[in-house]
Amino acid sequence: MAKASSKKPRDTAPIDPMPARVDPCLATLVDKPPKGPDWAYEVKWDGHRIAVHIEPSRVRILTRGGYDWTGKFPSIADDARRLAVKTAILDGEAVVLDDKGRSDFGMLQRALGRLPSPYESGAIVFFAFDLLYLDGRDLRRLPLRERRRLLEPLVAGREGAVRLSDEVQADGDEFFRVACEHGLEGIIAKHVEEPYRSGRGEWWQKITCKRRDSFVIVGFEPSTVPGHLGRLLLGARQGNDLVYVGGCGTGWSHELSRELRKLLEGMKTKAPAVALRRKGAVFIEPVLVAEVEYRAWTDDGKLRHASFKGIREREDEAAIFSLSDGTAKF
Repeated sequence: MAKASSKKPRDTAPIDPMPARVDPCLATLVDKPPKGPDWAYEVKWDGHRIAVHIEPSRVRILTRGGYDWTGKFPSIADDARRLAVKTAILDGEAVVLDDKGRSDFGMLQRALGRLPSPYESGAIVFFAFDLLYLDGRDLRRLPLRERRRLLEPLVAGREGAVRLSDEVQADGDEFFRVACEHGLEGIIAKHVEEPYRSGRGEWWQKITCKRRDSFVIVGFEPSTVPGHLGRLLLGARQGNDLVYVGGCGTGWSHELSRELRKLLEGMKTKAPAVALRRKGAVFIEPVLVAEVEYRAWTDDGKLRHASFKGIREREDEAAIFSLSDGTAKF
């Protein structure tokens, strides 16, 4: 009688161990789309960057900074379990779409529950644009075109909470022009021959219709209308400190102004998070982050023509704008 082998069948053993977490590949901001046959284009989604980890006994959803937000995206986790895979890591963006099919960050934040909202968590969908791991194999060493070839059969054509972020075959300049005309945030260009690299580099590039970043809310100025918000006071990171970079006083409705004022009133502090003396300012604990759209920076390092787009918790530190990175040039 033949002796039973102690080795597991080859198809049940992973070729590569599944990473517990992958630092995301980040796009570099450029002025114009790159040109050439090696570049593919996608819509720049206006949401939360997340990675969906599908494992044999569970699904985990991790933020860009590595926080486990599975509980915040139940519909995405549930739909991911239905994919025809044993193990996988999908990279993409969680969004809420408006009535014209555009992603809206403010709608997403309200669906996540920080402010009163008509949107439920089930309205959040995940657009997958990359596949980093599949059924025991680490795909990060493969070029993007190969990773997309493996991703598309898994999620293309789906209408649930997990969907495909389509690549667009077009002239980059023309695609960017059309995206801005339709009120989109911008586009992403990706080099199809490059492997997946964590961190920021030239292999992924973003071209935005307007500049947009995340800043810590360090205080506010009351409106002349009782109970309403006049202006948010904002801070950016500089090393381990926060530095005041100006504020924004537009971008909210009459109703949202009142809701934000009520929320911030409950966070007041006597110890400002930034070095700032401003008559009438109310300082708050630096625990919330504002998504802000703006035109440029002033010569003294303040935001120019800033407009509020949404609010979120500060716990995912990775996205807060940092002056130390040299991103802002005054």
